[in-house]
Amino acid sequence: MAPSIVENEEEWMILSVRLDKKERKLYHLFAESEEPMLSVHEDILIRFRLTKGQLLTEIQMEEIRTEDERYRAYILAIGYLGAKPRTRKQIEQYLSRKLFENDNIQYALDRLEREHIVDDEQYARQFAAGRLKNGLKGRRFIKQELQQRGVSKEAAAEAIDALDEEIELASAKKAAEKKWRSLKGETFEKKRKLMGYLMRRGFPGDIVKKAIKWIDLNGDEDAFEEVDGLLLDN
Repeated sequence: MAPSIVENEEEWMILSVRLDKKERKLYHLFAESEEPMLSVHEDILIRFRLTKGQLLTEIQMEEIRTEDERYRAYILAIGYLGAKPRTRKQIEQYLSRKLFENDNIQYALDRLEREHIVDDEQYARQFAAGRLKNGLKGRRFIKQELQQRGVSKEAAAEAIDALDEEIELASAKKAAEKKWRSLKGETFEKKRKLMGYLMRRGFPGDIVKKAIKWIDLNGDEDAFEEVDGLLLDN
């Protein structure tokens, strides 16, 4: 077996450590150049014990750079989550816009999921319930919104299945009552427009039918029957 040849790795000494003038908790490490050889978050500085006089190889610096980007992606994601809950996909898109490498983004996302900071299934349940109650939208529309936000079809379906039908009917009635005041024309035409409006807001046919019948339309039952024929029982 031929003897292995190990070349001496070049090393750089940290000559100074300076806090960034603008970005809080960002530190620059300098060797002999006027440009920093490394710029790291304060927590990474402490973790790797980066102090003046320490020697670093290129391999060590590359490891530190990778850990720093992963950590900064994680910290930035937590800050992004501070405003309101987000899905994994939304955070991924946000970090991509910040120009983090994909591997480091996935590392940060996996850590957030392990720590239960990001949970798409919980997000889906909370979003669906809130949208139904406050957004006056039906389950079909909400399901589309969830998938647009990156929630899987399975998680979106489970969240939708868990919705309370009575609350959905109450939302449909409220939406119908609000819309009815602005509609013009003959009674039947107004009912047809109201039906289309509720269907577009994602309410299923049976809920739409009940909501329209709930509106006091001077007892015009014949017109209701005609509208019933237009509803699809999906």
